[in-house]
Amino acid sequence: MASLRVHPDRLEIHLTPAEKTLAFRRENLVIARDTIRSVTITDDPWIWMRGIRAPGALVPLVLAIGTWKFHGGKDFLAIKRKRQAVVIDLIGDDFARLILSTNHAPDLIASLKLEGTAADDAPEQAEPVATADAPGAVPAKPVKRARTPKPATPAKPVALADPADPSKPVKPATPARRPRPAKPAEPAEPAEPTVVPEVPDAPAAPDSTD
Repeated sequence: MASLRVHPDRLEIHLTPAEKTLAFRRENLVIARDTIRSVTITDDPWIWMRGIRAPGALVPLVLAIGTWKFHGGKDFLAIKRKRQAVVIDLIGDDFARLILSTNHAPDLIASLKLEGTAADDAPEQAEPVATADAPGAVPAKPVKRARTPKPATPAKPVALADPADPSKPVKPATPARRPRPAKPAEPAEPAEPTVVPEVPDAPAAPDSTD
């Protein structure tokens, strides 16, 4: 397994003779510290591989060591089985990324004084962010400030009709009139008796026997 040595100005990756043979390299790797952009710790380094082997040695899920070329650059790999590894992204170096199996990943990050991240899956490739100092960069549009909502207009007081003037005397209320008692009904006059004239009795008929 390759050994990593951190110096104030560089990171040295010392390969064993067997690793140099498999990677078709004669020298160790020396990386300037100012080219290190980020360091990520991963438990599955195989998902970070990209491109094709050129040149190097590969036994899937067992060993991968050498140079892998992809569209846009090349990476250097020194992966052994499913051991914990560090993924070092570089900028301005011959390699764009280093993937190295190591048992001292936290110590490496502490020595480099970088804020490492732990990842189980390969991250998405983020687009580079253009800054104002970079040539050809388009300045970002200023963010519009949110408008402050206007305070609600207070409701106007409702004026009472004919408000009472305290300076004027208040007229006493007129007492309500009592209802007049109803007059008693006059007694009805008695009706006059009807006089029936007496009819005289009829004379008796004479007796026919005489």
